[in-house]
Amino acid sequence: MKKITGVMIYYYFVCKRKLWFFVNDITMEQSSDLVAMGKLVDETSYSREKKNILIDENINIDFLKEWKVIHEVKKSRKIEEASKWQLKYYIWILKHKGVAIEKGVLDYPLLRKRENVFLLEEDEKRLEEIRKDIEEIILLKSPPQRIKKSICRKCAYYELCYI
Repeated sequence: MKKITGVMIYYYFVCKRKLWFFVNDITMEQSSDLVAMGKLVDETSYSREKKNILIDENINIDFLKEWKVIHEVKKSRKIEEASKWQLKYYIWILKHKGVAIEKGVLDYPLLRKRENVFLLEEDEKRLEEIRKDIEEIILLKSPPQRIKKSICRKCAYYELCYI
Protein backbone atom coordinates (compact mmCIF):
# COMPACT_ATOMS: atom_id res chain seq x y z
CA MET A 1 0.00 0.00 0.00
CA LYS A 2 1.25 3.46 -0.88
CA LYS A 3 2.04 5.94 1.87
CA ILE A 4 -0.58 8.62 2.21
CA THR A 5 1.05 11.91 1.23
CA GLY A 6 0.07 15.49 1.92
CA VAL A 7 -0.75 15.93 -1.77
CA MET A 8 -3.15 12.97 -1.53
CA ILE A 9 -4.94 14.62 1.41
CA TYR A 10 -5.14 17.85 -0.60
CA TYR A 11 -6.49 16.11 -3.70
CA TYR A 12 -9.00 14.15 -1.57
CA PHE A 13 -10.73 17.45 -0.83
CA VAL A 14 -10.26 18.92 -4.30
CA CYS A 15 -11.45 15.92 -6.36
CA LYS A 16 -11.37 12.16 -5.70
CA ARG A 17 -10.99 11.48 -9.43
CA LYS A 18 -7.87 13.68 -9.52
CA LEU A 19 -6.62 11.78 -6.47
CA TRP A 20 -7.11 8.46 -8.29
CA PHE A 21 -5.20 9.73 -11.36
CA PHE A 22 -2.39 10.97 -9.12
CA VAL A 23 -2.00 7.70 -7.15
CA ASN A 24 -1.96 5.79 -10.44
CA ASP A 25 0.92 7.95 -11.71
CA ILE A 26 -1.21 9.75 -14.30
CA THR A 27 0.08 13.26 -13.82
CA MET A 28 -0.93 16.33 -15.78
CA GLU A 29 0.48 19.07 -13.57
CA GLN A 30 3.68 19.46 -15.60
CA SER A 31 1.69 21.07 -18.44
CA SER A 32 -0.43 23.37 -16.27
CA ASP A 33 0.37 27.09 -16.21
CA LEU A 34 -1.48 27.48 -12.89
CA VAL A 35 0.59 24.74 -11.27
CA ALA A 36 3.77 26.35 -12.64
CA MET A 37 2.67 29.69 -11.17
CA GLY A 38 2.06 28.06 -7.78
CA LYS A 39 5.55 26.54 -7.84
CA LEU A 40 7.02 29.93 -8.74
CA VAL A 41 5.22 31.54 -5.77
CA ASP A 42 6.56 28.79 -3.52
CA GLU A 43 10.12 29.11 -4.83
CA THR A 44 10.31 32.90 -4.72
CA SER A 45 8.56 33.53 -1.38
CA TYR A 46 10.20 33.38 2.04
CA SER A 47 13.66 33.01 0.52
CA ARG A 48 15.36 33.29 3.93
CA GLU A 49 13.67 30.10 5.16
CA LYS A 50 14.97 26.56 4.76
CA LYS A 51 12.27 25.18 2.53
CA ASN A 52 10.81 21.89 1.32
CA ILE A 53 11.47 19.66 4.31
CA LEU A 54 10.74 16.08 3.29
CA ILE A 55 9.67 13.77 6.12
CA ASP A 56 9.50 10.00 5.61
CA GLU A 57 9.05 10.64 1.90
CA ASN A 58 5.34 11.22 2.41
CA ILE A 59 5.03 14.83 3.51
CA ASN A 60 6.88 17.82 2.10
CA ILE A 61 6.61 20.80 4.41
CA ASP A 62 7.18 24.21 2.84
CA PHE A 63 9.04 25.45 5.92
CA LEU A 64 9.16 25.15 9.72
CA LYS A 65 9.77 27.74 12.43
CA GLU A 66 11.75 26.27 15.33
CA TRP A 67 9.95 22.92 14.94
CA LYS A 68 6.84 24.53 16.45
CA VAL A 69 5.03 26.17 13.52
CA ILE A 70 4.54 24.61 10.08
CA HIS A 71 4.10 26.96 7.14
CA GLU A 72 2.37 26.02 3.91
CA VAL A 73 2.64 28.51 1.04
CA LYS A 74 -0.33 28.80 -1.32
CA LYS A 75 -0.99 30.94 -4.35
CA SER A 76 -4.63 31.65 -3.57
CA ARG A 77 -7.45 30.87 -1.14
CA LYS A 78 -9.69 29.21 -3.74
CA ILE A 79 -9.21 25.70 -2.37
CA GLU A 80 -8.59 26.69 1.21
CA GLU A 81 -10.39 23.77 2.85
CA ALA A 82 -8.06 21.30 1.09
CA SER A 83 -5.05 23.37 2.16
CA LYS A 84 -6.21 23.39 5.80
CA TRP A 85 -6.56 19.59 5.85
CA GLN A 86 -3.18 19.13 4.18
CA LEU A 87 -1.64 21.25 6.92
CA LYS A 88 -3.57 19.43 9.66
CA TYR A 89 -2.22 16.17 8.23
CA TYR A 90 1.35 17.49 8.50
CA ILE A 91 0.74 18.44 12.14
CA TRP A 92 -0.83 15.02 12.80
CA ILE A 93 2.11 13.14 11.20
CA LEU A 94 4.65 15.09 13.27
CA LYS A 95 2.58 14.62 16.43
CA HIS A 96 2.74 10.84 15.88
CA LYS A 97 6.52 11.18 15.57
CA GLY A 98 6.69 12.95 18.95
CA VAL A 99 7.07 16.48 17.61
CA ALA A 100 4.70 18.89 19.35
CA ILE A 101 3.68 21.39 16.70
CA GLU A 102 1.83 24.42 18.11
CA LYS A 103 0.04 25.35 14.91
CA GLY A 104 0.13 25.54 11.17
CA VAL A 105 0.07 28.70 9.10
CA LEU A 106 -1.30 29.00 5.58
CA ASP A 107 0.71 31.73 3.88
CA TYR A 108 -0.70 33.58 0.87
CA PRO A 109 2.20 35.86 -0.16
CA LEU A 110 0.40 37.23 -3.23
CA LEU A 111 -2.56 38.24 -1.05
CA ARG A 112 -0.36 39.28 1.89
CA LYS A 113 -2.53 37.13 4.16
CA ARG A 114 -1.96 34.39 6.70
CA GLU A 115 -4.32 32.00 8.43
CA ASN A 116 -3.59 29.93 11.51
CA VAL A 117 -4.59 26.26 11.46
CA PHE A 118 -4.86 24.06 14.54
CA LEU A 119 -5.25 20.30 14.86
CA LEU A 120 -8.25 19.53 17.07
CA GLU A 121 -9.14 16.16 18.60
CA GLU A 122 -12.08 15.73 16.20
CA ASP A 123 -9.73 16.52 13.29
CA GLU A 124 -7.59 13.54 14.25
CA LYS A 125 -10.62 11.23 14.06
CA ARG A 126 -11.56 12.74 10.70
CA LEU A 127 -8.01 12.23 9.39
CA GLU A 128 -8.25 8.53 10.26
CA GLU A 129 -11.47 8.33 8.21
CA ILE A 130 -9.90 10.28 5.34
CA ARG A 131 -6.90 7.95 5.30
CA LYS A 132 -9.23 4.92 5.06
CA ASP A 133 -11.20 6.59 2.23
CA ILE A 134 -7.96 7.31 0.36
CA GLU A 135 -6.83 3.69 0.77
CA GLU A 136 -10.16 2.60 -0.78
CA ILE A 137 -9.70 5.05 -3.68
CA ILE A 138 -6.17 3.70 -4.26
CA LEU A 139 -7.59 0.18 -4.63
CA LEU A 140 -10.22 1.18 -7.23
CA LYS A 141 -9.68 -0.37 -10.68
CA SER A 142 -10.94 2.76 -12.46
CA PRO A 143 -11.32 6.43 -11.50
CA PRO A 144 -14.39 7.63 -9.61
CA GLN A 145 -17.05 9.39 -11.71
CA ARG A 146 -16.23 12.93 -12.64
CA ILE A 147 -17.96 15.67 -10.78
CA LYS A 148 -18.79 19.09 -12.08
CA LYS A 149 -17.23 21.78 -9.94
CA SER A 150 -16.41 25.34 -10.88
CA ILE A 151 -12.71 24.55 -10.36
CA CYS A 152 -12.74 21.82 -13.04
CA ARG A 153 -12.13 24.28 -15.90
CA LYS A 154 -8.80 25.34 -14.37
CA CYS A 155 -7.73 21.85 -13.30
CA ALA A 156 -4.62 20.29 -14.87
CA TYR A 157 -6.73 17.15 -15.47
CA TYR A 158 -9.57 18.98 -17.27
CA GLU A 159 -8.78 17.56 -20.71
CA LEU A 160 -8.52 14.05 -19.30
CA CYS A 161 -11.98 14.34 -17.73
CA TYR A 162 -13.90 16.37 -20.30
CA ILE A 163 -12.29 16.08 -23.75
